[in-house]
Amino acid sequence: MTILHLDSSITGDNSVSRQISAATVDQLLKADPSATVVRRDLVADPLSHLTLGGSGDEDILDEFLAADTIVIGAPLYNFSVPSQLKAWIDRIAVAGKTFKYGDNGPEGLAGGRRVIIAVSRGGFYAPDNAFEHGESYLKALFNFIGIEPEFVRAEGVNYGPDQREAGIAHALGEVEKLAA
Repeated sequence: MTILHLDSSITGDNSVSRQISAATVDQLLKADPSATVVRRDLVADPLSHLTLGGSGDEDILDEFLAADTIVIGAPLYNFSVPSQLKAWIDRIAVAGKTFKYGDNGPEGLAGGRRVIIAVSRGGFYAPDNAFEHGESYLKALFNFIGIEPEFVRAEGVNYGPDQREAGIAHALGEVEKLAA
């Protein structure tokens, strides 16, 4: 099994999403110690934004397509995903590679992969919250390319130290329940 581990938080060692994504990878490695982990830090090694002349980066797409499981650390910044993560998504959402348009509309071509997303949010966001465009975007994007993502959430991490610890503890408890 190949695990692609992505992080997109700018807060380094203080990052909740990085802590949860690392715990997720550790949990997967407990279940399959022979798994190979490919690590990509989208902050330390950022991708450029798309331009008309330079929209493709086959290495990023190939890395994604070669992975059996993708673990993504995705904090909620200004109600959505960090631009670093969006730049990566722009490299994997490729017509003819991860989706196609057919007679019945779009069809995902990237199925058969597991995607686990470690979400951290400063506040609390119910599923129908009009301000939450991170998790909802990621769910729509991965569904579009044929994958049903799983989410592990740390909520309310900016409500003070006690709530931060409670949010992290909840998320780490969910990580422990992940099956290989």
